[in-house]
Amino acid sequence: MDNGNLRLIYTLLCDDVRLEMGNKVSLMGVFQNIMVEKLPVSLIKFAVVNHWRGEGNHSTEVRILSPDRSNLVVTSQPTRLELSPGGFTDNVSFFVNVVFPSAGTYWVQTLAGTEVVEEFPLIVTDVNSAGEEGATEEISDRIN
Repeated sequence: MDNGNLRLIYTLLCDDVRLEMGNKVSLMGVFQNIMVEKLPVSLIKFAVVNHWRGEGNHSTEVRILSPDRSNLVVTSQPTRLELSPGGFTDNVSFFVNVVFPSAGTYWVQTLAGTEVVEEFPLIVTDVNSAGEEGATEEISDRIN
């Protein structure tokens, strides 16, 4: 499969994606990193959106690797793309109940065929390791 005619234009992480009337795509909760109260954390649902340009028939997938890159946290099912010359498409990979066991820099990879065409960091941290414990306690004291 020739990936020479396929280009990944951008990748976004978000809480949810909806297809609206008029073929519009709505992205909810776009994010770059994950900060939670406590680890491990299980994300109920999130999506990875890839915008592709090119032509031809291709297979793509998204996977997330552990900070040391030795373990696969989650992978999407391979998706077939069929693009006419000059075409473009958005491919959305939904993930459910994904567990991030510890803080660290995880790696989001997008593949076309067997080739990694993009890799970027996804930092997962809790408020304690981020040094914001005092701010969180202060806010919760005001609420109580």
